[in-house]
Amino acid sequence: MTVFNIKLPKKNKVPIIISSPHSGTYFPEEVKTQLKPEVLENPDDTDWFIDKLYDFGPDMGITFITANYNRWVIDLNRNPESKPLYTDGRVITGLVPTTNFNGDSLYKDKEPLEDEIERRLKTYYQPYHHKLAELINETKNEFGKVLLFDAHSIRDLVPGIRQEAFPQLILGDNDETTASKDIINTAMDTLGKGPYQLEHNYPFKGGYITRHFGNPKENIHALQLEMCKSNYMDDTQTKYNKEKANTMRTLLQTLFSNLIEHLK
Repeated sequence: MTVFNIKLPKKNKVPIIISSPHSGTYFPEEVKTQLKPEVLENPDDTDWFIDKLYDFGPDMGITFITANYNRWVIDLNRNPESKPLYTDGRVITGLVPTTNFNGDSLYKDKEPLEDEIERRLKTYYQPYHHKLAELINETKNEFGKVLLFDAHSIRDLVPGIRQEAFPQLILGDNDETTASKDIINTAMDTLGKGPYQLEHNYPFKGGYITRHFGNPKENIHALQLEMCKSNYMDDTQTKYNKEKANTMRTLLQTLFSNLIEHLK
């Protein structure tokens, strides 16, 4: 099993890369033996079907990278030194998560020690990040600019993070530091015209990928879009709902059309 999949543009390439670091569902055998059976049966923090929801990207000239391994193997959107992204009292899952978002333990017995975390960092985390950096550099060298769009989803309600339901869409740019104001405005204006509740940088500002790679002074822009799973899944938030997904896909395609036009 490869660490990631790359889908190259099917038409004229544009300076946008979509990343889906949390849609992977695979657990390697050596990790399976350490996790509780119920965890393996229902890895609920997975960004289910985000890779399917955004699969129109290459048809628009966008490069698309998706992770194969589940975020409970190692979280590709966390600081490699496991420094927390937030300090507001929510449950914080680290580089190698030992609990889910509600604080429930994932492991049968002993949690991974430093040497195991380092092994997973080298085996699964670094290859994804090295490839992202390579794609970003190649695209910037080709166009003089690049936008990295990190795509995520979450259950509508996760009490370990907050007691009330999340907004349906949350655009994150670490308080407008990871992308230019014009790109942020284009994204916010487009998403705001859809049939969804939209928030900006609250309760999510963008994870490590957005914060690490976004550098608008160097024409490297990064946005994260977090969305509720009910936007494109059934009421149980376990199955893909084609009708809901098509409504969301229409808005996302409009978003990327507008971003492509802005980046010309």
